[in-house]
Formats: sequence, C-alpha cells, structure tokens
Amino acid sequence: MLQSLNGPNDSRVSQKVAVLKASIDAVTWEEAVGKIQAWVEEKSSRYVCICNAHSVVTAAQDPGFYKVIEEADMATPDGAPVAWLMRKLGALRQERINGPDLMQRYCFEASARGESIYLYGGSEATLDTLKNELTRRFPGLKIAGAYSPPYRELTPEEQEAAIDSINASEAGTVWVSLGCPKQEAWMAAHRGRVNAVMIGVGAAFDYHAGTIRRAPLWMQHNGLEWLFRLLTEPRRLWKRYLVTNSLFIWHAIRQLLQNRVCQNKRS
Repeated sequence: MLQSLNGPNDSRVSQKVAVLKASIDAVTWEEAVGKIQAWVEEKSSRYVCICNAHSVVTAAQDPGFYKVIEEADMATPDGAPVAWLMRKLGALRQERINGPDLMQRYCFEASARGESIYLYGGSEATLDTLKNELTRRFPGLKIAGAYSPPYRELTPEEQEAAIDSINASEAGTVWVSLGCPKQEAWMAAHRGRVNAVMIGVGAAFDYHAGTIRRAPLWMQHNGLEWLFRLLTEPRRLWKRYLVTNSLFIWHAIRQLLQNRVCQNKRS
C-alpha cells in the first residue's frame, strides 16, 4: 500500500511502499533523476540506495542495513521482483529504476549542463576505461575525480583524504560502486561529510566500462537480468540469486496475503 512516510517539510520523495520491511520510493524515471538534480542544485549532502531483492531481504534480516535503507534520501526499486511487488501493493505503474540506467540517464542530462561527477569504487583499470567511455558518450560531462579504494578498511587518514578529494572536486554527484551492502553503509556514514549527492550503483561501473557484459535488452525488459548474471557468474552469485530470491518470493507471498486480509477487514 502506498503511504506518505515523511513530514511536510521533508524534501525526500514522499510516496513509499513497504517491500518486505524496507521502505522503497514509488517514483518515475523523471522524478528520480529530477530529485537528484534538485539536490545537486541545493548543494545538499544526500544518498540514494538502489534496492533489488537482495537488498530488501538483507534489510529484513539485518537491523543495521534496514536503518541505512530507511534513512536514505531516496531508495529506488532495482530489480524486476521489487518493482513487481510494489505494483501489487498499490504503485500500479512502478518501473524498475536500476543503477546502470540511472547513471546513464543522469550523465546524459549532466553533460548538457556541463555538470561534474565523481567516481568512487571499482579497480584502477575499470575506472580508466570508464572515464574514457563516459567522456566519449557524453562529451559535455566533466569527470572531476575518481578513486579506487583498496580492498580493506581505509585508515582514518585515508578516509579524510578521500573526503577532501571529493569535496575539493566540487562534483555534484558521487557515483559509488562498492557492492551491496558496503556501498550503502559507506554513503550513510558520509552523509553530511561529503558535499554531494551519493548514489550507490553496484556493478554499473563494470557495465559501462564493458568489463562485465550486461544482459540483452529482451532479458532486461522481461525481468531476467538476474538469470543472465547468475549464468555468467554462477560461483559468485548462486547464493545471492537462488537463496535470496527464494526468500524474497516467500516473504512477498506472505506480505501479499497479509495485505489482502487487511483490505478485506477494511471493506
């Protein structure tokens, strides 16, 4: 069921749907991109979570991650299952607002404004390729900086240096590719310290750099992108997709049945 979860002076998107336990924003592509642009113009420190089935199942199991999603300035439905459940619960025209396409759409519009972005995450090789690819596709886009953090916890000095680099770049948005739940935790910890809008986009860097092949469009449009990823990286992703998707289906059925009971009681 659609519900307003924010106060009248809260600039976050107001219409949300509880998917399992996580509150996901019911937004169109235009609203999602427009809200990010508005925050950039305000020079606000914000963070956006892109939530698939794995994200909402993790939020239902992990109170810390649940808090990160709940406190996000916007949480969009990445993944066909999440968008499908939202439609069943009242957001009748909800589309899938996924990381790679959100990054592409925003970069296209930012290039027309001559706006700068910052890239945080991925390997050095991926970032080098990604920067070349983005500037080729979006000639007006300014890449103000990029950082490939090491595969370990950063020292306090390294953390401060990274934040200083981002803020000195004056980028309007920071696109974060650290994987779930690491990127969400990083963004939540740095809201108020990073002077930009942070968007966690998972594997989008690899997709746009061409280091990982994305599913064909017909699979994307039919909710089968997860299957393509599972087939291409079975050892790494089998647990996430087979176990997590099964848990999502189980919880989704329970939620839909509970929702129907509540509707019958009200009628």
